[in-house]
Amino acid sequence: MTYLLALDQGTSSSRSIIFNERGELIATAQQEFRQIFPQPGWVEHDAQEIWQSQFATCQRVMVKAGLQASDIAAIGITNQRETTVLWDRKTGQPLYHAIVWQDSRTEAYCDELRQQGYASRIQAKTGLILDPYFSATKLKWLLDQIPDARRRANAGELAFGTIDSWLAWQLSEGSLHVTDVSNASRTMLYNIHDKQWDEELLSWFDIPKKLLPEILPSSHQFGHSKLLGTAIPIAGIAGDQQAALFGQACFTPGMAKNTYGTGCFMLMHTGDQCPSSQNGLISTAACQIDGHAQYALEGSVFIGGAVVQWLRDGLKAIQHSTDVEQLAATVPDSGGVVFVPSFTGLGAPYWVPSAKGAILGLSRGSTVAHIARAALESIAFQSTALLQAMVRDAVFPIKELRVDGGAAANNMLLQFQADLLGIPVIRPKVTETTALGAAYLAGLGTGVYKNMEECASQWQMETQFTPAMSRDEAASLMQNWEIAIGKVR
Repeated sequence: MTYLLALDQGTSSSRSIIFNERGELIATAQQEFRQIFPQPGWVEHDAQEIWQSQFATCQRVMVKAGLQASDIAAIGITNQRETTVLWDRKTGQPLYHAIVWQDSRTEAYCDELRQQGYASRIQAKTGLILDPYFSATKLKWLLDQIPDARRRANAGELAFGTIDSWLAWQLSEGSLHVTDVSNASRTMLYNIHDKQWDEELLSWFDIPKKLLPEILPSSHQFGHSKLLGTAIPIAGIAGDQQAALFGQACFTPGMAKNTYGTGCFMLMHTGDQCPSSQNGLISTAACQIDGHAQYALEGSVFIGGAVVQWLRDGLKAIQHSTDVEQLAATVPDSGGVVFVPSFTGLGAPYWVPSAKGAILGLSRGSTVAHIARAALESIAFQSTALLQAMVRDAVFPIKELRVDGGAAANNMLLQFQADLLGIPVIRPKVTETTALGAAYLAGLGTGVYKNMEECASQWQMETQFTPAMSRDEAASLMQNWEIAIGKVR
């Protein structure tokens, strides 16, 4: 039996998962790490802590699976995207905490760029909405704020990377400074049409090209890691959402998936077409196997499953995240309560970085159970707004939605999602599709799989949730949601 090791570096935890060649999960290890909030709107991670937690899970999962490094055919990396690391090429030490994708400290700078007329020019090149979410303005902030950083960057002493690049650097003990097309397309420095770092974008953001990693296909023999004992090929790299699209076997135009993680991310494959959204979505690079570019339309919700973490840690309404479904089920509905969890601004399709969270419609009869139910429903409302925007863009018809991520285990959430969308919502047997996508990419890169069809043949449905609500009722609920959005805007 052949085994593949997937490193799934997420926003709140690092995980390592071993799959066999049939795509079956053999063992998993997970470790949470600190979330650092220096001031409102700022979100940081310790990049060294990310690496240490990721490598610790690699070691643990090998022990749990009872395998040696020589049993692993390849390593695949999938990662939280846009999170920005700047480090010293000689020492490998970060110059500052990693600035997380959720961080909105560069909103004033984004406003300046909008006023100067750059927004449409940036979107035309990158497919992205000008927003603090993406890496370019984070990297500029680091170069401007860290003493001597800009001089050192120009001298070629520093390296920039998103988390995939940081992990590849560490795994290869400093010999690899690489990224893949899916991660490059999230930096706001990559021209999605020309498929390269864009000189004009670099000049607009004042970013030295010497900082940037080499861009390669998502399935590719990037190099090797000897840290587990024997040299193992690093053969797959993809941003977490593109990896999940791949792991869900959404290989043809019109196939869509939604990942319910810390945030929610809905992607629809658009093949070799790179559509421009008129409805607040972004165009992004999908996983690339060879020299042929592949694209997707994406909508990003900043606070998805994180609203359940807030119920647990902030409101102390539940002890464990998994308790939320039981609490929400004690009431038949939200009792008119609408929860807009825009703790870090509103993402697609609204794009309001300054928005704050709100709980609306409270009455004397409202209980913590109503708030819990409204919190769960908020995840489905936000995801429905994304799919409706995709339908309005009308690139391809969407007949079903494949789902994954931690909150996809919640049956109440998925049934409500199907009710709002009016199409089947399908949960696969293997819900670790982000890690599975990274494993497939690594397997394709090393010949474990002959082609994508072989990967697609392994996908199996576990549960299908079919709509049980009238379209009028669903429309009325969405109308109430949009009214609530109007109030937090």
